Amino acid sequence: MDSGFSWSTNYNHPTLWDQDFPPLSLPAMLTASVAKRGDAPMLDFMGRRFGYEEVARGVARVARGLQDRGLGKGTRVGLFLPNVPHYVAAYYGALAAGATVVNFSPLYTPAELEAQVEDSGTDILFTMSATALLPTALKVLDGSSLKHLIVGSVAGGLPGAKSLLYRMLRRKEVAALPDDPRVTRFSALVANDGDYEPVAIDPENDIALIQYTGGTTGTPKGAMLTHQNLTANARQVNSIDPDHDADDRILGVLPFFHVFANTCVLNRTILNGGMIAMLPRFDAKQALATLGRTRATALPGVPTMYQALLDHPDLGKTDFSSLRVCISGGAPMPSELREKFVAATGAALVEGYGLTESSGVVSTNPYAGPVKAGTIGQPLPATHLRLVDKEDPMKDAPAGEPGELVVKGPQIMRGYWNRPEADRDSFTDDGWLRTGDVAVIDADGYVRIVDRLKDMIAVGGFKVYPSVIEAHLYEHPAVKEAIVLGVPDAYRGEVPKAFVTLEDGFDASGEALAAWLNPQLGKHERVSAVEVRLNLPKTMIGKLDRKALRAEEGA
Repeated sequence: MDSGFSWSTNYNHPTLWDQDFPPLSLPAMLTASVAKRGDAPMLDFMGRRFGYEEVARGVARVARGLQDRGLGKGTRVGLFLPNVPHYVAAYYGALAAGATVVNFSPLYTPAELEAQVEDSGTDILFTMSATALLPTALKVLDGSSLKHLIVGSVAGGLPGAKSLLYRMLRRKEVAALPDDPRVTRFSALVANDGDYEPVAIDPENDIALIQYTGGTTGTPKGAMLTHQNLTANARQVNSIDPDHDADDRILGVLPFFHVFANTCVLNRTILNGGMIAMLPRFDAKQALATLGRTRATALPGVPTMYQALLDHPDLGKTDFSSLRVCISGGAPMPSELREKFVAATGAALVEGYGLTESSGVVSTNPYAGPVKAGTIGQPLPATHLRLVDKEDPMKDAPAGEPGELVVKGPQIMRGYWNRPEADRDSFTDDGWLRTGDVAVIDADGYVRIVDRLKDMIAVGGFKVYPSVIEAHLYEHPAVKEAIVLGVPDAYRGEVPKAFVTLEDGFDASGEALAAWLNPQLGKHERVSAVEVRLNLPKTMIGKLDRKALRAEEGA
């Protein structure tokens, strides 16, 4: 049964909650938008604009290049890319060829990238000739079953003058390509007529994207998202925007490899025929300048991003008059931050909620309607929510009490890649996705997350798993016990902090342990401090007690 609340009759989004989203593939969605928009700009990359038809030609050439290499149905194509035009061409080109895309974070270490390449069975990997990316990709090419690299040039996507300056001034940031038959330039891959063989796609069953998430344990698992999951979520998000037919210009600073941006920036904007003003990474000064230059109408982001914009000295010089709405996700939005951003910009800022397993978005506060600070708003159309007992998910939560939030809808994944045991843990017997978050639903149908069953730490929109950091700590000979918690941080929401005890005979400071640990971690995983203690709290059966330590730290 559903939550008991009827969104059919108490819905504050400007559309019906009870509606259907017919099966639709991502290539078909793109084709429809190209037919509708033609030469209208789809992408703005540092001032260089690419029209819908121009992007479609690039997509066709990627598809043909992949098919010429025997890749198609059943192939996993990896994207180890920042927000660059190559990402869009590779993403939709791989899908047009019938392949499945696998997203990889450019922040990954070689070991992290290799583990997910092996797990997914990725055959070919797109990356860039940047020193931050290519050396990692080459290590994985040599150390895994990966067969081929396709390497693009950032300068190739820039306007002429900027391209020349990039080549002249940033040579240290460009890595040389080895003379290796397994490594192909992106320009060589697309040196064809774009006459690829169209592939029959079953939107509801064919997997478009394998998106990795740590789940509750920190062990990476690939969420299998179908074409229908992704196009339905794009349509759901589009339908709750009362002005989605207006001139649509999205500031694309969220990374496309993250599921939030994949839906709310990439797919949703292309569905709507809008323009993405894309930046390869978030820089507050550059984001403010791009917002003003492109007259952006929407800015999806995470709380830390909005805080950085508020803190930048260029804020007062920026014209925000075009900006209609900002949707915040990835981490809880402090009400004080929301109020300050709205006052400074005049734009609506609404908080939403989603998971990798839900293609990105489950619910959001209304863009134009009652916004309840501290809630995740109401569910998207066709999204069913329910509260179940925290101990037994086959029972409803007791009336009036918090329960674990479970979800059904067209955006919910098919399951985890090669992880049937994880599927059993993540879905109820009757097919509801367990979020691991404890929530309440108020009398107006707004959902508030009050606790979480997961130990995950939300660092500026990125998920960090304590067990990963703890495993590294245990590799140090001085560390006897370790617990990692999320502690409040004014900028990123929360950050990891480690607590350790030492083996007998060892004397190591917290500063020294942090200096040893952090270089082994991704930037968002790095601990704010390591606190050395004589002992750590334990349960009655002798297990380390994370809950008790969290209470101590909170006090």
